[in-house]
Formats: sequence, structure tokens, C-alpha cells
Amino acid sequence: MFNFKKKLSKVIASAMLVAMPVFAGAPAQADANWLEAAINVGIAGYQMSEYNKQIDRINNTEEGRQQLYSQMKEKQGVENDPYLNQRLDGIMTNLSNSVAVTEPSINEKPFLYFINPSKDFNAACSLGHVMTVNAGIFDLLRTDDEVAVVLGHEMSHGMRDHVVKGFKKSVPVTLIATAIASNTNSVGIAVTNVIVNYTEKVHITKPMEWEADNIAFQYMADSHYNLGACAAVWQRVIEKYNSNQDKMTGDIFSVSDHPSHSERYNNYIQKMKEYSGNKVDVKGNAVYVNGKEFIVPAATEEMSEKVRACYVAGNLARAFHDNGGIDAIAYEGTVYMGNQGIITSLGTDASAEEIANKLNSIK
Repeated sequence: MFNFKKKLSKVIASAMLVAMPVFAGAPAQADANWLEAAINVGIAGYQMSEYNKQIDRINNTEEGRQQLYSQMKEKQGVENDPYLNQRLDGIMTNLSNSVAVTEPSINEKPFLYFINPSKDFNAACSLGHVMTVNAGIFDLLRTDDEVAVVLGHEMSHGMRDHVVKGFKKSVPVTLIATAIASNTNSVGIAVTNVIVNYTEKVHITKPMEWEADNIAFQYMADSHYNLGACAAVWQRVIEKYNSNQDKMTGDIFSVSDHPSHSERYNNYIQKMKEYSGNKVDVKGNAVYVNGKEFIVPAATEEMSEKVRACYVAGNLARAFHDNGGIDAIAYEGTVYMGNQGIITSLGTDASAEEIANKLNSIK
């Protein structure tokens, strides 16, 4: 950067000599100040130009994506648990296929992802569709359906370029300038390092969060996953952390300028209701069909009554959406509508036959 500043000084000084009459003696202090200001403006412009160029390279070229992927793994560490990685591979494959239904551009820039060892409940999408998933995600969320909700949310940030916009608003200009100035021989690495350090600090606005939530619902709808898992994720968060929101980490869970956990839960319940043709709803711990109470599912070791109600409602929403609500039948302890399983009788639930009869009487 020192060499660049010297070259820029000569260019500006030459321009001043052409434009100014020649006087004996030293130039006025005002002229010297103007020259310094012009040089600083030129340097700032160069730095921002380089920054934007590198952002585009990292976001859109395979070389840049792989460089970011490698540096993120080096900084955060990698969780190599084969079971968790197998689960993540399956979920990302399923979601990528569902994203491609409406956004085939994903095939040109598939997501790069890894699990890091952090036990905090978080995941983040950076530039270039590079995703990091905290191992702690798998501790709180008990099913692949729920993990898919969080990953679908992050993928939608990537597909809508929310991350690029967030970086340009979040990263201090002085930090960018310092990084570029101190690494003139490797500007790409310098900017990538800044991005790695700011991956979980990028400012995502409330409208972007709502958009990501809603797009994630569509990704889930285009997959085989249970739509009720969308609301179930936020119900689990509410049950785990209650009002102690300081324990939540990462931008996806920030409530300072994002939707609250209960708002996100209610939004997903409403979207599921609409998906069912306004046939299915969840109020409290109860699942409703056509405005009539259908069932309060028994709690299990893995699910509270309310979380399980979300799953039952998700199955019903899929059944009403796909086949219009064919008659329910009971088979080996599970209620079905066509090929869609609705609920398996567990614990204090009524028998599958009783549940099927109740459903047929109100649907």
C-alpha cells in the first residue's frame, strides 16, 4: 500500500502542476492539505474497489468459494463424527433437491458445508453458499425434519444473497482498509480472513429473516419433511430457553432486531394452516380440524404435547393438501389418510381406531 500511495501522490501532483500556474517557493499549506486529502480519497476508493472485487470472487467463483470453505474449517474446527456427518449429508441432499424445484440455479453453485465442534445452538451461511453447522444443533433438535428447517432457513439466506448485503453493511470500512493495506500481495486472502471472522456477526435485517423463514417453509413443502417441524423448532427453543434470550447465540436467533421466537412459531402455524386449505390448526396443545378439536397428543420422551401437536398437524396439512382429506384408517396402531401417516397411538393417546373415527367425523 505504501508503494501505491507513492504512485498515487505522483499522479495527483503531476495533475496539479498542469492545472496550476508556477510560483516561486514552496506550495501553500492549503495545497498540501488538498493533495493529502485527494490521496486519502484515492486510497479509500481503491480499497473499496478491491473489497467489492474480492467479495464477488469469493461469492461467485469456485476458487473463492473453496478458499473461504477451507479457511472457515481451519478457524472453526471440524466435527468428524460419522453419524452426524451422515445425517447432515442426507439432509443437505434432500434440501438441495427441494430448492432446485423452484431455484435451479443451486445446481450451478451447490452449497459447501461442514459441522464445527461448537455446542452452541446455531448455524450460519456465509458468502459463496458456504455453511457452517454447530454440533449443538443436533443436541436440541431431535429429528432430521427440525434440523432441515434451520438449514433451509440458512440456505434461503444464501439463495437470496442476504449474506452479501449483510457483509457490506456489517463489516467496518476501517477494518477492510487495514486488511487490504497490510496485505498488498494477497488481497484475496486478507478479505477472506475478514469474512471468516465476521461469518456469525453479519447483520441480517428483520425483513430478511422473515423472507428466509417463509422460503424455508416452501423448501420443506417441496421435500418429504414434516411441515410441522417448522413450528416445532421454535417451540423447542421456547421450552429450552423460555424468556432467557441472552443464552441464544448467533444472528439467526438474535431478537434485538429480529422476529421473536413466538412470532416465528405463530407464523409457521399460520403457513401450515394455509397449506392445508385452512383445514388444520394448532391452538395450545391441541390440533384442530375444521375448527373442531381433534386431539391433544400425549407427550413422549422426545416431544412435549405442543411439539407433538405440531407434527400431527404437519402430517394432516400434507394429507389435506395432497389428496383433499381422504378417509382415515387405522393400521397396526397408526392412523393414515391414504399413504400419509397422521399419528401413531402412544402413551395416553386413544387407540388408533378411535382417533381415526374422530378424524373422519370432523374432517
